[in-house]
Amino acid sequence: MLSTSRPRVMPAALIMTGALALTSCTTGDAPAAGGGGGGGEVEVVGLMLQDISNPFFAVMQDSMQQAAEQDGFQVNVQDGRQDLGQQNDQVDALIQQGADLILLNAVDSAGIASAVARAQAAGIPVVAVDVDAQGADAAVTTDNVEAGRQSCQALVDRIGGSGNILIIEGTPTSAPQDRVKGCEEVLAANPGVQVVGRQAGKNDRDSGLQLATDMLTANQDVQGIFAINDPEALGADLAVRQAGRSGIVITGVDGSPEAVKALQDPNSNFYATPAQDPGGMVLKALEVGRGIVAGNPPAERITLLAPELVTRDTVGSYQGW
Repeated sequence: MLSTSRPRVMPAALIMTGALALTSCTTGDAPAAGGGGGGGEVEVVGLMLQDISNPFFAVMQDSMQQAAEQDGFQVNVQDGRQDLGQQNDQVDALIQQGADLILLNAVDSAGIASAVARAQAAGIPVVAVDVDAQGADAAVTTDNVEAGRQSCQALVDRIGGSGNILIIEGTPTSAPQDRVKGCEEVLAANPGVQVVGRQAGKNDRDSGLQLATDMLTANQDVQGIFAINDPEALGADLAVRQAGRSGIVITGVDGSPEAVKALQDPNSNFYATPAQDPGGMVLKALEVGRGIVAGNPPAERITLLAPELVTRDTVGSYQGW
């Protein structure tokens, strides 16, 4: 979702960071393990992100910093670094610290289930954000199937409804998988487009570069590349340039600042990206989580936010993150 009226994110100081060993994120005496705030109030929030080096998740972190400063709660941001074992340890540390709520951006939607259950057994609700997590009390995500549809439809239309394409998938979480599902729906309705190569990356630019390089080497006749997010798509763009290839259309998902630059660059092959709103998404997850803590769970377990397609033709009116 792209919100044009939300406040701009500003730096804030109220944040505690760490890796596996977490320090207390409270002042004075630490609360008892498991739902330390009590009384339906959210005083300590654990925000667990896949990889803060990804600008998408950095925006989530910034939005939570601002919310913590404005609303007077404490937030402990944890960088999972795409490591399931590390996220499991981080959940256990948040339990010991007495977090009132965990907002979880899982590195593995199914693999994190046991950690989710441990948090809930300790009385801590878990709200999945960006990607779903098995067993989470609720989830707030972009409509990723629709994002995949929008991205692939833009690609299909740009190449004229026929040609060979490559698909760069992602990690085993719901968002990348749903985007591929949406893309496959579009491809099923466009039999003139053939997938001649597909591999799964790590949601980052480096894996997009490596996989696109390999698949371009193996396939000389390629008209397009669909990647599940902007970092992989931008890596693919670099691979196309390094290979000296031309006439290849690339689409991603996110609407990131780097994607905007690529859309404005006449030398780039990047063509379209369905934009998300990472800051608004994490704040919605916080709202949902507060409701659960207060005894008011959402009517629907999953809240879907609509993406907005941004292309080379429309990027001038896109406000960005």
